[in-house]
This record gives sequence, structure tokens and C-alpha cells, in this order.
Amino acid sequence: MTIKAERVAELILNHLSQIFLMEARDPRLQGLTITDVQLDRELEHAQIYVNALGEDDRADDVIEALEHAQGYLRSELASRLRLRRMPLLHFHWDFSLARAMQMEELLDSIKENESLGSAGSDKQVDQGGKDEELHD
Repeated sequence: MTIKAERVAELILNHLSQIFLMEARDPRLQGLTITDVQLDRELEHAQIYVNALGEDDRADDVIEALEHAQGYLRSELASRLRLRRMPLLHFHWDFSLARAMQMEELLDSIKENESLGSAGSDKQVDQGGKDEELHD
């Protein structure tokens, strides 16, 4: 993204967050977090990634509510931002948080297995040493 696109994306993120926090009346938009906003070079399309922490089962309802409210959100953003043209808003559910939690769980299980495996191998070495002492 260009520097201007990055600045506009940050402004969109901040203003949409404020709208969701203070002005959203739709209960499907409660607890919504905007994780990222990406704009194309021409500033015509904004890809907006959202998530409701720990509630991935709400994804379809939230995206439907956002698409329904797109006109209102664009008009609110247009009144707050000084842009020649307000980009079209495209909403996407951000699954990266769920993937990160899954990866963390996998890493934790690997660590547990390694610690159990190393404890078991220590016992085998000790038992092997005792057996040698008994045979001498």
C-alpha cells in the first residue's frame, strides 16, 4: 500500500471502530473488532477484516449485518473523512485469531509430549544403568 492508502486505511479503521463502539444499534455488531483495513492504490476498494473474539460461530450473521449497514457506514465515513471518493467497503471475517489459538494449542501439546517423552527416556536410561550394575 502507498503511504496515503495506509493513512486512509488507519483513519477508516479508527472511525469504523468508533462507530461500532458508540453508534451501532444492530446487536449483531456488538463486540466487533476491526483487525485490519487494506486499500487498493486507487482508494476505491477497502478490504475490512473483522472478528468477534472467541465467537467464530457468529461470522455469517456479522458479515450479513455489515453488508446490510454498508450504505450507512459509507455515508458516516464520508462525513468524517475528506476524500474525493469514499471507497467501497468489503467486509471479511478474520480467522487469523482462531488459527493463532489453534497453533498455540498445537505447540503446547507438542511441548507436553516432549516433556513426557524426555521424562520416559530418562527413566529408561536409569533402569538400563541399574541393570548393568546388577550384572557386574
